[in-house]
Amino acid sequence: MPLITTKRYDKSSEKKWQKFWREKKIFCFDPNSDKPLFTIDTPPPTVSGFMHMGHAFSYSHIDFIARFRRMAGYNVFFPFGFDDNGLATERFIEKKCNVRAKDLTRQEFINLCLKQTVEVEKELTRCWASLGMSVDWNIFYRTIDDRCRRISQKSFIDIYKQGRAYQKEAPTIWCPLCETAIAQAELKDEEKDALFVEINFVLENGDKINIATTRPELLPACVAVFVHPDDNRYKKLVGTKAKVPLFDFYVPIIADERADPEKGTGIVMCCTFGDQTDMEWWKVYNLPLKIAITKDGKMNELAGKYKDLPVKDARMQIIQDLKNAGLFVSEKRIKHSVNTHERCGTEIEFLVTKQWFIKYLDLKQKFLDEAEKIKWYPPFMKARYDNWVENLQWDWCISRQRYFGVPFPVWYCKKCGEVILADLQDLPVDPLQDQPKQPCPKCGSTEFEPERDVLDTWATSSLTPMIVGKWIEDPNFFEKIYPMSLRPQAHDIITFWAFTTVVKGLLHTENVPWNDVMISGHALDEHGKKMSKSKGNVVDPMKTINKFSADCLRFWAASSKLGEDLPFQEKELVAGQRFLTKLWNASKFVINNLEGYKKNSIEHEKLRPVDRWILSKLNTMIEKTTKYFESYNYCHAKQKLITFFWHDFCDNYLEIVKDRLYNPDKYDADSIESAKYTLYNVLLDTLKMLAPITPHITEEIYQLYFKKHEASESIHISEWPESDDELISIELEETGDLLSDIISSVRKYKTENNMAMNAELSKLTINAKKAEEEKLSTVADDLKAVLKINDIEFGSASQIKTERFGIILNIEK
Repeated sequence: MPLITTKRYDKSSEKKWQKFWREKKIFCFDPNSDKPLFTIDTPPPTVSGFMHMGHAFSYSHIDFIARFRRMAGYNVFFPFGFDDNGLATERFIEKKCNVRAKDLTRQEFINLCLKQTVEVEKELTRCWASLGMSVDWNIFYRTIDDRCRRISQKSFIDIYKQGRAYQKEAPTIWCPLCETAIAQAELKDEEKDALFVEINFVLENGDKINIATTRPELLPACVAVFVHPDDNRYKKLVGTKAKVPLFDFYVPIIADERADPEKGTGIVMCCTFGDQTDMEWWKVYNLPLKIAITKDGKMNELAGKYKDLPVKDARMQIIQDLKNAGLFVSEKRIKHSVNTHERCGTEIEFLVTKQWFIKYLDLKQKFLDEAEKIKWYPPFMKARYDNWVENLQWDWCISRQRYFGVPFPVWYCKKCGEVILADLQDLPVDPLQDQPKQPCPKCGSTEFEPERDVLDTWATSSLTPMIVGKWIEDPNFFEKIYPMSLRPQAHDIITFWAFTTVVKGLLHTENVPWNDVMISGHALDEHGKKMSKSKGNVVDPMKTINKFSADCLRFWAASSKLGEDLPFQEKELVAGQRFLTKLWNASKFVINNLEGYKKNSIEHEKLRPVDRWILSKLNTMIEKTTKYFESYNYCHAKQKLITFFWHDFCDNYLEIVKDRLYNPDKYDADSIESAKYTLYNVLLDTLKMLAPITPHITEEIYQLYFKKHEASESIHISEWPESDDELISIELEETGDLLSDIISSVRKYKTENNMAMNAELSKLTINAKKAEEEKLSTVADDLKAVLKINDIEFGSASQIKTERFGIILNIEK
C-alpha cells in the first residue's frame, strides 16, 4: 500500500500546521538555552487598516531568515507587536467610527481607540499568522500598553536629564489637516502642479520690480525682499524698500547670497514662513514675525479680507485681485517638488508653535560613524541613511498636538513655570489624570498645569529593542540581547525607524542597536506602480492566500533581490503552484518507493556513480544555499534550489533511478540500498532547504514520512543540512551533467519522431572526447536503463549534437 495516495497537495492543511506550531510551541524562544542567540527587532505594523501586500511581501522575507537561523542551530528571538499609539491609528479610528477626536472629550476618544485597536489587532494577528509567520506569539506588545508607555516615558526623562530634550517656541513643520507638528523625517517630497506667477512690487520712487512666486497667499506675511549681492541688475535696489502688493506696507530690500539669480526674476520675497531659507533669513536679519495661516490651514486676521479662506482658495482669490489691480505680470503652469506630510499627503506649513525637541544636530558625525559598525544588506541602502543624516537641518520635534498617544510625563508649576518630571517608579503616568506627588522643588507650589501634548509615535517605535529586551524590568536580559542581531524593515522608513532607533540606542546605551540591517523593497502592482486604493490596484493578500496558498505567496515574495521593489504578477503565483505540485508529486514518488527502508549510513565507496553525482550536487547546493541565507540572499537560494530540484533531481536523477526501483531483481542489494539512501537524503535535505520559504508543504511531507525516522518534532526545528566535503566531486558532477545532456537530446529525438519515452532504441553511438568517454563509460548502464537502449558504443557519429556539451550522437531505432 503506497504511503501517500493523495493525488495533489491540499492547501487547506496550512491552517492545520499553523495550529500545530502554536500548540506545540515550535517557535517559542527559550531564555535558558545554551544555543547562540539570533534576535530580531521585528517591525510592529501600524494599526491603520488591514494587512496589505507590502506587509505580506516584506514580512515573508523576515520569516525566511528566522526559520533558517532556527534550523541552523540558533535560539531565535522573534517577537511581534503592533504600533498603535500614533497619528495613523488615530485617523484610522476617526474614519472607522465616523467621529472626530476634537468633538469628543480626550478620555472618551482614548477609550474608543483602545477598544477599537484591540478588535482590529485580533484580525491583524490572524492575517499575519495566516502568512505562516514563525514568531513567538508569547513575546507580544502594543506600543500603547502600560509597559511600552513606561519605557517611552523613561526614555524622555533620561534624555531630558541629559540636557537634550528641550521645549521652545520656534518655527515648526506643521500639518494643517492633522493639526499637529511633525518631524523632518515625516516629510515627503511630491511633484505637484502649481502656478508660477510674476507680480509687481512698487518701489518708494514709483518704479516697479517683478517677483515670481508659487505662494502669493503669503503676501501678508512678507517681511523682506532679497537679491544676490553680485546680481548687477539689482545692486542699486539694496537698502531701499518695496511695497507689498494688495497689502500696501513696505519691506526692506536686502542682499544675500542665498537669493538665486537664475530662479524666477532673481528677486525673492521672504515670508514667515514659506521654506527653510525664509527661516534662516528671519533669524539672521532679525526680521519681524508675521504668521498669516492658522493651525487648520486657513488665513487669519493678518490676511484682511481673505480671513477664514482655506490657503488654496486664498491663493486663487489673491491672484484674481492682483490682476484686477494691474499688479499681475504673468503666470505659467509648472511641476515642482512640495513638502507633504507622509501620513496624509497634505502640503505642510511652517508655523511658530511651542514644541518639545531632542537636540541632535551636533551628533550628526557620530550617527554617521556609528552606522559604520552595522552591516547593511544590501550595502547600497546605507547611502540613504548617510544622505539623510548629512542633510539634517532640524532637531527632532517629538511633540504632537493629538489625543491618542504616549503622554509626556510632564507638568508645569502654575506659579513659577518650572518643568516637573514624573518619578520613574510612578510610570506610566497621564498628566491629565495624575498629579505630581511632591510640591514644586523651585517654589514649593502644589498647583500644576499638565502637559497636553503626546509623544510622536516614532519616539516610542524607536525603542523597540528596549521594549522587547525588557530594558526596565530585566536589565540582565536586556544586556544579553542588546545589540540585537537583525533589524529588518522596508527602505521607505530608513529615515524614520532605522535612524531614530540608532539615535535612541546611542543616547541610552552608547551602542548601535543591531549588528545587521536587512532592507526590503516594496510590492508594486503588475505594471510596477505603487498600490493604492485610489488607483484601484490594491491586491488583497488574504484573498491571494485563499486562492493560491500562503506558500505560493511566499514563493512569489522570494523572487525579488533584497532591497528591490517587486511587481505583483499572478503568473508568478501560478508558477509557485506548479512548483508545489512538482514537489508534492516527486516527494510522493520517493516516499512510496522508500517503503520498508531503514535509515542508515552507507560507505561512500558503495554508492553508484550516478548516486554520487546527485549527492555531490546536493552538497554543493547545501554549501551555496547556506551562504545565501547567511547573507540574506533568499532570492538566489530559491532560484538555485528550484533549478537543482526540478532539473537535476526530478527531470534527470529520478528518471535514471526508476529502473532500479521498478526492476530490483536486475541489480545487487548494494545498488538498491545506494538508490534508497540517496533518495532519502536528497529529498529530506532539499525539503529542509526549502522549508524557510515554503514552510507548510515541507512540514506536511516531513510529517507524512520523515518524522518517524528523524528526532525532530517539526522540520522547522530539525538541523539545517551540513555539506559533506567528501561527497563533493567536480569530476562526478561533470559526469552526471554529461549524462543529463545526452538524456535530454535523446528525449528530444524521441519527441520529434513521435516516439514514446519508453520506446526502445537498438543502439546509441557517442562521439565524445576521450576524457568525456571515460566518464560516460562509468554510467553507461544507467544511460541504457533510462533511455531504453540495447547497446551503447563510443565511436564516430554525426546525427545529433547535444545542446550543452556538443557531443555528437547517432541513434538507431
